[in-house]
Amino acid sequence: MTQHDHEPAAVSRRRLLGSVGAAGAGGLALGAVGGAAAHAAAQGEGGEPALATVGSTRVPFHGVHQPGITTPLQAYGHLVAFDLAHGAGRKEAAALLRRWSATARELMEGSTSVHGTDVARDAGPCSLTVTFGFGRGFFSRTGLKDRLPVQLAPLPEFSADALDQDRSGGDLWVQIGANDGLVAFAALRALQRQASGAARLRWHMSGFNRTPGATDRPRTVRNLMGQIDGTNNPKPSEKSFDRRIFVPHPAPSGSEEWMAGGSYAVLRRIRMLLDDWEKQPTHEQEKVIGRHKSDGSPLTGGGEHTDPKLSKRTADGSPVIAADAHIRVAAPESNDGAAMLRRSFSYHDGFREDGAPDAGLLFVAWQADPLRGFVPVQRKLDRGDALSRFIRHEASGLFAVPGGARRGEYVGQRLLES
Repeated sequence: MTQHDHEPAAVSRRRLLGSVGAAGAGGLALGAVGGAAAHAAAQGEGGEPALATVGSTRVPFHGVHQPGITTPLQAYGHLVAFDLAHGAGRKEAAALLRRWSATARELMEGSTSVHGTDVARDAGPCSLTVTFGFGRGFFSRTGLKDRLPVQLAPLPEFSADALDQDRSGGDLWVQIGANDGLVAFAALRALQRQASGAARLRWHMSGFNRTPGATDRPRTVRNLMGQIDGTNNPKPSEKSFDRRIFVPHPAPSGSEEWMAGGSYAVLRRIRMLLDDWEKQPTHEQEKVIGRHKSDGSPLTGGGEHTDPKLSKRTADGSPVIAADAHIRVAAPESNDGAAMLRRSFSYHDGFREDGAPDAGLLFVAWQADPLRGFVPVQRKLDRGDALSRFIRHEASGLFAVPGGARRGEYVGQRLLES
């Protein structure tokens, strides 16, 4: 069973409050109760307050794939990278991954007060996920250079890059997501504390998305430009989904067997030039993207999920979707079928000296092979994407994210103990 096949599980000894949206599970429950009925519905066994659906939704830690890849987007996220400490090697890395995996499993089950912090004591798991990955440096530091996947080759330089190396790369990468900010922070703090002596923090980024239940029905999220973002993502229901996103089992030639069921994550911290963007009238913004801002439908007509008709032209012969429109340049049909699963968070880190917001997208893209996914698409965007005038790529990373841990295993065990 793949990660996207399971159904969210509720915390035992808790009753769900039926009037709260269950967007974390992919749906929305509408309605309300009043008076004594409302009071009764909000009580669990023993008179304890019941958890709302958003709090009780739990994602399994064990599985074919790690959690946090096909899991529905959560409201809060932390992306953090560590470098192994001086003198730490394979033994220390294995011990750290063993501790981290045990902690992640306990936290994802809802044990939020067992690791030295009471920040999330009153909350359920809130769809918490913790995902672990390895950067190139991890393999040299652990004496495993002969196990380095070819897919982890350094990303090429792109002309629009303005990368801060201090906020890029890293030996170890952790992605944390949850539908409660305190639950997400508690997980971050627990893992950071447990890294002491084995790994040191390299960089940390935090982000957010729309809170489940905030809309009348589940909707594709919007980014800070106000654009619906993620419409053209590959769908788990598509026959090609697993092949595009996950390393198959057995692993193909050129891939490491320990990566079977895993994926490769590309991270890009993309600052949006919102002052410049917001000066553009809506029709100009729509021309840049190739979609209507109101509902995400392509300029060639239909609804959000209608395929854009890239060949459609106006009466004067001009393409309805401009040659440099973002959706045309990034479309799989414009890139020999290359596709990625984008699972990103927005961020806002205050304001710059000129008063402009330091805000944008923590772009995270998942694929079975970045050399066939992210790299060709970004090369195409780098050469002629109208959106490039309004964004800056300021940090980057590429990480090998191994398959999910079986029961009794820790993440990365098949690499570190083989």
